[in-house]
Amino acid sequence: MEVIAVANQKGGSGKTTTAINLAAYLSLKGKHTLLIDLDPQGAATTGLGIDKRTLKKTVYNTLIGDLNLADIIITTKVDGFDLAPTNIDLSGAELELVSQLGRETLLKQKIEKLNGYDFVIIDTPPSLGLLTLNSLMACSTLLIPIQTEYYALEGMSQLLKVVDMVGERLGNKMKRRYLLTMYDSRTKLSKEVSQQVRKHFKEYVFQAVIPRNVKLAEAPSYGMPIHLYDPESAGATAYEQLADEVIGNE
Repeated sequence: MEVIAVANQKGGSGKTTTAINLAAYLSLKGKHTLLIDLDPQGAATTGLGIDKRTLKKTVYNTLIGDLNLADIIITTKVDGFDLAPTNIDLSGAELELVSQLGRETLLKQKIEKLNGYDFVIIDTPPSLGLLTLNSLMACSTLLIPIQTEYYALEGMSQLLKVVDMVGERLGNKMKRRYLLTMYDSRTKLSKEVSQQVRKHFKEYVFQAVIPRNVKLAEAPSYGMPIHLYDPESAGATAYEQLADEVIGNE
């Protein structure tokens, strides 16, 4: 089972869009996939058409309560694509986790009890608190979306310092992969940032590049992954390519 955490504390990087659509395309390619929504804002949950207000059991109940992930999982509109949903209750988890023993590994322990999944994708909060730390401890691969805009690499050093700490002090030396997002081929800036990222991170940057795409932006408001909303769009093509690369790297 490959566990991939999608993380970038900089908002607007395409983190949740990537988590949803990567999980959806992995499922389409025959990989049984679970998406864990670990962001208290619950954007991945609503982006898959789930009304957060109706949820009785969420990720909060697995981290703070005694439920397993299998107890809260719901199916999505895509065969083989399941969701561990979240609502605003999770926002209180950071404070409640502080007093718990082994607080950094609670999510890892829950994931290890899962059966039957090829991939687990974790959509992390846009912060570097205990929830994100749990994601970093649980994952085998960290996927960092980087928007091809000004200040793209700003804040990356802080995230990578935490990743180094997790490897050195806590013992989880995960693989790191980088994904270029919000790419606009018409602008010189996008091209320059893309070159800069590839020069810096070399072969660890995915070949797939996620374009700035209206259809990608619209799909969550309809509660659909991009392949259901507009399978012919440039965004759909890009995320399918990303899924192929991820499967090829297993």
